[in-house]
Amino acid sequence: MSEIFGVVGAGTMGNGIAQVAARAGFDVVMRDVAPEFLARGMTAIDKSLQRDVDKERLTTDEKQTILACIKTTTDIDDLRDAFIVIEAVTENLTVKSELFRALDGIMKTGAILASNTSSISITKLGAVTQRADKVIGMHFMNPVPVMKLVEIIRGAATTDETYKAVHELTEKLGKLPLECNDSPGFISNRVLMPMINEAIFALYEGVATRESIDGIMKLGMNHPMGPLTLADFIGLDVCLAIMNVLHDGFGDSKYRPCPLLKRYVDAGWLGRKTGRGFYEY
Repeated sequence: MSEIFGVVGAGTMGNGIAQVAARAGFDVVMRDVAPEFLARGMTAIDKSLQRDVDKERLTTDEKQTILACIKTTTDIDDLRDAFIVIEAVTENLTVKSELFRALDGIMKTGAILASNTSSISITKLGAVTQRADKVIGMHFMNPVPVMKLVEIIRGAATTDETYKAVHELTEKLGKLPLECNDSPGFISNRVLMPMINEAIFALYEGVATRESIDGIMKLGMNHPMGPLTLADFIGLDVCLAIMNVLHDGFGDSKYRPCPLLKRYVDAGWLGRKTGRGFYEY
């Protein structure tokens, strides 16, 4: 069997990474815990590629070739021959750690384990494996097929060799790798999430309406979408989880999640994915 590009998790980020890898010519194995999650992931990839066919950026034959490069499985053993596995599962240290332990136990000695985490410590994930030198963060941006950036995060033990291999791989995927060291929230979410949290505080305190807050940031700061709209797009549960990582990691009250954010998450108003967040969908 030829070397494969492994992805764990068939959700929004996982299926996006699988699509990008297949489009770059890799044989991809995408694993998730249930066939229905895999089916949903493949449907999302099909729709995404079809948009490119409709816009004449791909032919129908090219689309079929890309889809044929992606195999799906519920069996973690099918990732045994992967030269890299990128995990894109729930943003939870315990879940990711258990997965990394399992992958470490079956993968070849030289294979790289990467996490698409948006905030969890790469050093901690590396420490649960016997290959901490080959553990690295590859934080893709959503939507993966469109966004160019991949934030590459070095854990304490990540070697230069691993970093170089992942940097080159990211470029082969048609993405731009930018490096940072392991720290709560890395760069992207350390800067972005407090801004979103502050916008939620402004709404909570009645400083302005949601439309004004978003409009001022869009028109005044040239942001493509306002912070409250962006929070709904990301998922308010994800925003809260990242704020908690920042608050716990730095022990600084400036990272305290806004009570309104907590209340919305408690209510199940998580943004676009549930039909209601700061806006209704």
